[in-house]
Amino acid sequence: MDFAEVDGYRVRHSVTGPAGGPVVVLLHGLGRSLEDWEPLRAELPAHRVLALDLPGFGRSQPLPDLRLPALAGHVARTLDRLGVTEPAHVVGNSLGGAVAMRLAVHAPARVASLALANSAGFGREVTWALRILDLPLLWRFLLVPGERGARSAERSLHHDPSFATPERIALALELARRPGAAVTLRRVARSLGSVGGVRAGWRRELLTAVRALGIPTLVVWGSHDRILPAAHLANASAALPGARTRLFPCTGHLPQIERAGEFAALLESFWSGPGAGRTGR
Repeated sequence: MDFAEVDGYRVRHSVTGPAGGPVVVLLHGLGRSLEDWEPLRAELPAHRVLALDLPGFGRSQPLPDLRLPALAGHVARTLDRLGVTEPAHVVGNSLGGAVAMRLAVHAPARVASLALANSAGFGREVTWALRILDLPLLWRFLLVPGERGARSAERSLHHDPSFATPERIALALELARRPGAAVTLRRVARSLGSVGGVRAGWRRELLTAVRALGIPTLVVWGSHDRILPAAHLANASAALPGARTRLFPCTGHLPQIERAGEFAALLESFWSGPGAGRTGR
């Protein structure tokens, strides 16, 4: 783990793998951190894997603007700061999937391929736990960090409750108690959705732009996702007809944890397939 200063804001990141390996960039979900990628990183030893804490999450500082374009632009400048100049395979989960797509639109030469895991952007439906963040006053009571709430939230992310380990619950509670964490979570959630669900405007614009790029894309989903329903995988196929798709059975919102080995094997096959080798390596 290390920190870099980008535009005056501290960004936590982790780099693993050989210096000469193809670069993989990992972007986590709303309210999460780069630790979500540890099981998958362990399955990709031949790659130069860079995981980031997005602005305002994990241990990275928030930006004044936390809307999707600002997050993607900050990721691009972070890659500059860390010396990543070649196109990278970008993998995003949930919010990180939407950031990955926006990064591809913002700077397509940076992105060799997109791998989107249970990604935001493919439908209106989302858990009520996020919709309620749009309501005045009530959200403050819902986001009061406590052990019971952290345990419930962590379990909601996994189909198999054994993945909600005491260590993951403790980390979630620690990060939720960071100053400003609740406000940041609400700001980002409200920029993308409301009590009525995920807003259609930014989704349609983003998916139209991504489809026009023709970047090799893989979309995967967990069959038992309680945050963003697995029905969104069909929406992804319709919106991005050239994308490869995979549904992981008996899996929740974080396939990079529950299906790390299978997900890694799928990524390796995808990256080595026709049209995905844009890294120049």
